[in-house]
Amino acid sequence: MTPFTTTHVADSAEVTAPDGSTVRPLCTLPAVASFAHFALAPGQVSRAVEHATVEEIWYVVGGSGRLWRGQDGREEITELRPGTCLTIPLGTAFQFRGGPAGLQVVAVTAPPWPGTGEEAAPVPGHW
Repeated sequence: MTPFTTTHVADSAEVTAPDGSTVRPLCTLPAVASFAHFALAPGQVSRAVEHATVEEIWYVVGGSGRLWRGQDGREEITELRPGTCLTIPLGTAFQFRGGPAGLQVVAVTAPPWPGTGEEAAPVPGHW
């Protein structure tokens, strides 16, 4: 049995994701998913990446920005603002940028983020 956990974003260690965003890992259910808070500074642009084994669901909680996604020849730019929810399925290249007040997102990663440097492979991006 997995013990239940509680954490607060202010108490979580800040790390840098492979795409360059600031991440605060929050809770994990080892066999299911992990949850984290991501942030970009005003005008900051992430590196474009594609995940090897994980998929994500994002929910924008603050600021604004834009997200570019590419998958099987289809490309899309999505405006990000609080309340926006989106998916990044396996096989999707993506890149995002912070708006004038930066960008804050919470996300579920399934399966849990593996913690390896090989999970997020660099790809050509939009910006």
